[in-house]
Amino acid sequence: MHRLIPAAALAAAILAATPVCAQQPPSLVGAPASPAAPPANSVDDPDGWGGFDFLIGDWKAHLRKLEKPLSGSNVWVDYQGTSRTRKLAGGRANFEDFEVTSKDGKRQDGQTLRLYNPASGEWHIHLLDAAHGQLLTPPTIGRFRNGRGELYDYEVFGGRAILVRYVWTHEGKDKAHFVQAFSIDGGRTWEDNWVLDLVRE
Repeated sequence: MHRLIPAAALAAAILAATPVCAQQPPSLVGAPASPAAPPANSVDDPDGWGGFDFLIGDWKAHLRKLEKPLSGSNVWVDYQGTSRTRKLAGGRANFEDFEVTSKDGKRQDGQTLRLYNPASGEWHIHLLDAAHGQLLTPPTIGRFRNGRGELYDYEVFGGRAILVRYVWTHEGKDKAHFVQAFSIDGGRTWEDNWVLDLVRE
């Protein structure tokens, strides 16, 4: 999903290629919410630190991945596998281990660490490269509203700055849906490139 990006290269590309008005991900615009007394139980805070409670557990995963994003190609590859997510820090964080394989043996696997910031009411999603001992940057940041999670970050892809969007939704306790999309125009238009459907095992 993400790529490892040198911070200097990211900053230079964003300043050179992105309008000033588009340099702040939509989830970060405006003053952050600062609840004086956050709920003591994640169940009572579904749009806060309970936002990812639906994802905890073991899932069958069906991934559709756009083979060459932002190239004009419409070739998608299907993958099947598993996703397993566990709570950390009393539920204020979670860790996902994801592994899928295509019919022709292509493999996609990764680990995700999600951390909740009660001061801002936002989640920070960090992708890990466990095989190489690396924490991929930058984190993707956003929040839940009415059960829908939207998170954003800036990256460099193919030599140009892009805006990345994650959208999480779910149907009850047994189905979840995730879409990653890229934008090259500051969020005015989007191209989906990673569409994931989860069904609980």
